[in-house]
Amino acid sequence: MPLYDDIGEGYDATRAADPYIVRRLIHHLGIRAKSDYLDVACGTGNYTVALADAGAKMAGLDQSGRMVEIARTKSSSVAWYVGNAEELPFPDGTFSGAACTLAIHHFPTLLPVFLEAFRVLDGGRFVLFTSTPEQMKRYWLNEYFPQMMAKSTSRMPSLAEVISDLRTAGFGAITTETYEVREDLQDLFLYSGKHRPALYLDPRIRAGISSFAALAEPAEVEGGCRRLAADVESGRISGILASYRHDQGDYLFVTAEKRRILGDNSPGF
Repeated sequence: MPLYDDIGEGYDATRAADPYIVRRLIHHLGIRAKSDYLDVACGTGNYTVALADAGAKMAGLDQSGRMVEIARTKSSSVAWYVGNAEELPFPDGTFSGAACTLAIHHFPTLLPVFLEAFRVLDGGRFVLFTSTPEQMKRYWLNEYFPQMMAKSTSRMPSLAEVISDLRTAGFGAITTETYEVREDLQDLFLYSGKHRPALYLDPRIRAGISSFAALAEPAEVEGGCRRLAADVESGRISGILASYRHDQGDYLFVTAEKRRILGDNSPGF
């Protein structure tokens, strides 16, 4: 994974576990102290460590060796693994819950990942934090970087696809909660600049966002940033932002449950 190895080099300069998102992950996971939880596609481990700090016994897995190498420097209490989400290196029923944050669009197909998540859970919840194509089409970034956003949106699974594959994998009790980007957001992912347009003018911030790093043509970025800078300077940006307002949320928590089989004594990791 050369791309994510490269992103990993400067990833933490602009990416951090956002406290509000962490609180919602804790809520949706229903974390119990000292129980085992898995962070699938953990990246450099920011959310993994935050969940461990909340009392969970965490394992973090990512296919980028460089990202996991960086993650290992952040916590010795987390069990870190390099591996594929489609072939998790854990016995059946190892975990009491699992999370996957801003990563499902990187998987070629969802069902193998969801089947593996179901297999390694001993009951509990699988929580996704993601966005939908419908939400992404309402990002004002489409005004300045339309080709990049079209590519990024096309790679995002629809909510219907996510729910269908979760059910096929065996999960039930699937619920959703919309998330709107807050002005104090600390994790500078794709739409983090919703209320702070000038963020995108910083190349360091763009470098930590996979859509800019992997999908954007340099000419479009240059031209889009030039127009964005002019609109910020003139104040025209206020009208642009207003024209993209909607009530569908910017991202989404999806929570799915696996019912625990009573009397099943499963190993930890």
